[in-house]
Amino acid sequence: QVQLVESGGGSVQAGGSLRLSCATSGDSVSRYCMAWFRQAPGKEREGVAINSGTYTTSYADSVKGRFTIYRDNAKNTLYLRMNSLKPEDTAMYYCATKSTSWCGDMAPVSFSYWGQGTQVTVSS
Repeated sequence: QVQLVESGGGSVQAGGSLRLSCATSGDSVSRYCMAWFRQAPGKEREGVAINSGTYTTSYADSVKGRFTIYRDNAKNTLYLRMNSLKPEDTAMYYCATKSTSWCGDMAPVSFSYWGQGTQVTVSS
């Protein structure tokens, strides 16, 4: 079993920055795929960034160059650094993990464990 707890969300103006954290506990996820998703009201949950068990990363086109996903295994924590935030980044942000090293299918249903989410609101 894995528990995930997100924090770091908040309200910022466009152009601002935030760093989200996802603290993990339970079984170690240091070699598992981890990801950040987001869901805006009325929209489907979408993948934002992934960090595989071999620590390769990939980003949605909409956040490429602005967001950085990284993990600190010593602290059992996954991070998402978000710069140059835009109003369209407003959403609930979730971290998730699946019990494989390879991320592969990014469909939300393929991820086994989820946090409760942290809200990010970007005003223009």
